[in-house]
Amino acid sequence: MSQQGIIFNIQRFTIHDGPGMRTELFLKGCPLRCRWCSNPESWTAHIQPGIYKSKCISRKNCGSCEEACPAEGTLKFTRGKLTFIDRSTCTNCLACYQACPSDAIKQWGQSMSVEDCMKEIRKDRGYYDRSGGGVTVSGGEPLIQSDFVAELFQACKEEGIHTCCESTFCADWKEVEKVLPYTDLIISDIKHMDSRIHKEYTGAGNERILENLKRLAGGDRELILRIPVIPNVNDDMANIEATADFIINELGGRVRTLQLLSFMRLGEEKYASLGMPYQMEDVKINRKVFQKHVGELAEYFNSRGIHCLVGTKEKQ
Repeated sequence: MSQQGIIFNIQRFTIHDGPGMRTELFLKGCPLRCRWCSNPESWTAHIQPGIYKSKCISRKNCGSCEEACPAEGTLKFTRGKLTFIDRSTCTNCLACYQACPSDAIKQWGQSMSVEDCMKEIRKDRGYYDRSGGGVTVSGGEPLIQSDFVAELFQACKEEGIHTCCESTFCADWKEVEKVLPYTDLIISDIKHMDSRIHKEYTGAGNERILENLKRLAGGDRELILRIPVIPNVNDDMANIEATADFIINELGGRVRTLQLLSFMRLGEEKYASLGMPYQMEDVKINRKVFQKHVGELAEYFNSRGIHCLVGTKEKQ
């Protein structure tokens, strides 16, 4: 029986997460709660509704969502517009989404079988062949749905399609092992070398992540690492030097590319749709100065013999 996956987005023609032109599937569920995360809809592993209040026709002129909701009082209105869902009583039945005529309620996530996904993937087969692209799974944390990813990647490999797993690797090794036989390329990140600070900003320590990266570096699959450069969190030289030491000494330098991703304020409207606070609200930066700083960090890594670029697009 084909595995079912919970997917919240499929992006076609992406060029940022692996070589060539790719189809990227974003899976729901993540054990981390990174303060700078731009995809908070990925955190829970189940399908859920989100609100875009600016699209609400109004309770007076419509009210379809309230009539459809089986949990009385779950939908909250302000000045006649839907503004909040009480998540403690919401059953995620999505009756409100199905009743809404104006797209004021969005469905975050859908259940798809491996064959459903392959039908989407096959549409772009010609682009993979011409560009050296393929399929990438991301999240969230795709290893939460490791059985689904393994079956999907196996189907891809049977059709000669390149596969890339983008993961935090905050997972048990047994979940990693399910996916590895069908994985061509691995993308992961190092958020901070100090486990205490890592836990403060992501909700979990880094021990399991770093151990998994060491085991992966000992294998035969290519590895791309990323650092989300967050001002006043992980961009100090003490952490940067510790990261370089780890890559050289613990990973044996077996990293194809280290990519530095400059912090950007992304996903704020998604937090609002889920009734969640955006935790980076107070972070203000001079973009020009910050980009210069990130460039200098890249120069440092390159001086240590680590191939490092700013951004996700590798130079040809």
